Amino acid sequence: MSRLPSNKISPVPITAEISVVDLIDNYFTAYNSARLREICQLLSREVFQASVTVGVSLSGAMTPAGFGVSALAPLIRHGAIDWMISTGANLYHDMHYGLGFELYKGNPFLDDVKLRQESTIRIYDIIFGYDVLLETDAFIRKILQAEPFQKRMGTAEFHYLLGKYVREVEKQVGVEHSCLLATAYECGVPIYTSSPGDSSIGMNVAALSLEGSKLVLDPSIDVNETAAIAYNARETDGKSAAVIIGGGSPKNFLLQTQPQIHEVLGLEERGHDYFIQFTDARPDTGGLSGATPSEAVSWGKIDPEELPSTVVCYTDSTIALPLVTAYILNQSPPRQLKRLCDRKEEMLEKLKADYLAAKTQPSEEIPAAMAENLAEQPVATYPCGRLIPNNP
Repeated sequence: MSRLPSNKISPVPITAEISVVDLIDNYFTAYNSARLREICQLLSREVFQASVTVGVSLSGAMTPAGFGVSALAPLIRHGAIDWMISTGANLYHDMHYGLGFELYKGNPFLDDVKLRQESTIRIYDIIFGYDVLLETDAFIRKILQAEPFQKRMGTAEFHYLLGKYVREVEKQVGVEHSCLLATAYECGVPIYTSSPGDSSIGMNVAALSLEGSKLVLDPSIDVNETAAIAYNARETDGKSAAVIIGGGSPKNFLLQTQPQIHEVLGLEERGHDYFIQFTDARPDTGGLSGATPSEAVSWGKIDPEELPSTVVCYTDSTIALPLVTAYILNQSPPRQLKRLCDRKEEMLEKLKADYLAAKTQPSEEIPAAMAENLAEQPVATYPCGRLIPNNP
């Protein structure tokens, strides 16, 4: 006689008074609904603890649909997001709401030639005036001429300053609910962009460079700062969580922090402790957006011992995010804000000091006889001094 699990499916009719928590816990029983339930329970019971540093990557057109204001900003204020990596487009369209502009519900079957003639922009079933783009561009170009922007910087510092100016506009025009950028500024949550030139924000930065602007967005700063955040997450027995909304470049930029730490800098090799993803991408095409947690283990991006703490839900993020947000706000008490923006330099100095110390340590893997002849016959090594094998 086969042994069956004890948690049998016991369907009960849904009532009109059902809550979001009850719906997810008791009616999301199988397939991707069950994966979403597992994610909600994992987040509320294990991930959103004081010792866990939570990084979120964001791709797909989420903020034009309002999810920056309605879901991500509340999660930030709740202390559920410690740092983020987003496409530049999400941050650009998030600013429309912060600046008080209006976007509307439409449908995906409108005549796009007619929309163009009427100066109307369509993002699938969202429509708004072309002037929204022009006025947002004008705002960006105006504030980027301010003195604080006239230097080389990483995108976290850039978005922090941008959020500061957007927050001031929100106050002036009476925006009731702050956008993602403004909320991140107020809560000290660093937001990075893995491809800073790939959005209208980056396009305006490029335009100002033709006028002599000294602003340069340096990706090396971002690579080192994000690695420092992941590295310092392990301080005092802490853990690191990767929550992935969509896929693409932001997903990789979040996950590559671990290979940067062990493969390039020669420090600890462990991987993120939690991997949670919402995606509609298939894994069998080889693209990163659909790559599974087990595949990430082979790169050292995920701790192999933590595979039970990884969940992938194949669904539309616009369905999952509001449900998860409502569940978390109900089930998880607010966490104290980590305000990583205020600690970036401190964390980076710790990473730098440990890297330089590891780099200068002699490697036991280099034979003594070979070590004596290093001056005459240099041997390729990793930054930490470990020998790079010459055999294929």
